[in-house]
Amino acid sequence: MFYYLIKLVLSAGIIVVVTETAKRNNFAASIIHSLPLTSLLAFIWLYVEKKDTALIANHAFGTFWFVLPTLPMFLVLPWLLRQGWGFWAALGVCIVGTVGLYFVTMKLLKVAGVDL
Repeated sequence: MFYYLIKLVLSAGIIVVVTETAKRNNFAASIIHSLPLTSLLAFIWLYVEKKDTALIANHAFGTFWFVLPTLPMFLVLPWLLRQGWGFWAALGVCIVGTVGLYFVTMKLLKVAGVDL
């Protein structure tokens, strides 16, 4: 039980650090946020719990492919906001677009024979 509490506190702590840092220094927060901290923590938790490096390798490989369809969101969201869109509407468009890109990515990976 204590182990899961540590996982929860460390994982949630990253979000708190990023949002609190962004209030004071957006540049630093952007750098922290761009780090694959969630992925690194997931790799660590998987290793500690399973000691299965093949599982971690497969997870890292899949993560690479599914990061790609999320990248346009980081350009579209600020563009929509600067065009006067409300936050929730812009975020909604980005979420729908990202989900669509996930489906496109899955189809392309299947056609290319990439097995995740």
